Amino acid sequence: MRRSAAVAGSSLFFAAAPGLVAGVVPWLLTGWQGAEPPWPAPVRVVGAALVAAGTVVLVHAFARFVREGRGTPAPVGPTERLVVGGLYRHVRNPMYVAVASAIVGQALLLGRPVLLAWAALAGAAMVAFVRVYEEPLLAARYGDEYRTYCRHVPGWLPRLRPWIPDPRA
Repeated sequence: MRRSAAVAGSSLFFAAAPGLVAGVVPWLLTGWQGAEPPWPAPVRVVGAALVAAGTVVLVHAFARFVREGRGTPAPVGPTERLVVGGLYRHVRNPMYVAVASAIVGQALLLGRPVLLAWAALAGAAMVAFVRVYEEPLLAARYGDEYRTYCRHVPGWLPRLRPWIPDPRA
């Protein structure tokens, strides 16, 4: 896939998928209105940090798909290569972790428990999607390379030290 097509496809998918799950739905649930009275300042600061970190991780992961994978995260524009660099050396699903983190952050920032419920529901849907669709697809597409990656990198809770693939493999 040409880089320009990968950038365009990734940008559209960014708006459509995480934009909907971590943007439109939380807005529909809250109107971006905070609780009255607001939650304590330290809780809101943690929330803001989670939103910021989730956004940075998400942008990084999407860029990694373009640069390293030569494709998009969208099923209609899959990567040419398995993406295992950057944050993907710590966790297999940084995009989903980032989206869930951003929603939890919004809940803390706004003081709106409904967003915690939405984060749990969205997280369960993401885990199901990965198990039922993504993992079998990636195993079929990348075979032993993907299975080796799965043995070394956890799906949801990041490892502290990055996995370094064996160059002889």
